[in-house]
Amino acid sequence: MARVAGHRRRAVPPAAPAHLAIPVAGGAGAAARPAEDDLLVVGRIGRPQGIRGEVTVQVRTDDPEARFAPGAVLHTAPPERGPVTVAAARWQNGRLVVAFEGVPDRTAAEQLRETLLHVDARTLPPPEDEDEFHDHVLRGMTAALVDGTVLGEVVDVLHLPHGDVLVVRRADTGTEVLVPFRKAMVPVVDVAARRLQVDPPEGLLDVDL
Repeated sequence: MARVAGHRRRAVPPAAPAHLAIPVAGGAGAAARPAEDDLLVVGRIGRPQGIRGEVTVQVRTDDPEARFAPGAVLHTAPPERGPVTVAAARWQNGRLVVAFEGVPDRTAAEQLRETLLHVDARTLPPPEDEDEFHDHVLRGMTAALVDGTVLGEVVDVLHLPHGDVLVVRRADTGTEVLVPFRKAMVPVVDVAARRLQVDPPEGLLDVDL
């Protein structure tokens, strides 16, 4: 996502919702699946590549070499298709081609098409950009106004076409308000203190969900 330096913050989205699908035999085993809020999308499986079970992957991470390194275990949506373990990965004509353990041929690879691939965001280092935050870090933070008055709790993060938005449940009324996740409106995010500061324009907090 494009960002205007010093003006827009960015929340790193988790996984998209899972959908029903046919399970694939030979997955990576019954590794414990993190909560959905802790999952971060790193790729989407496309069409099979050749006849040996390789697939193309649409990359959705800034560090594909680490996320798709041999031995890396990725959770899936639908969850019935995984987890999967990377056996090998290579670039071909600008596309990432990945082989997974237990996927021996084109037929098995075809069953993985459109699968979303996730990592547990809790195991990743913080984003290098000081204005980027994983969704699971933002959820549960206390939101306070500039004068110190507690506004409420961040209960969700929405990724909308015009930008990221925090859903804050107000402490006084229990209703929810939307706060654009821009530096002008959220000037301070204190991860250690689990608290962020909201500086809303007039009228923003009067619009409840």
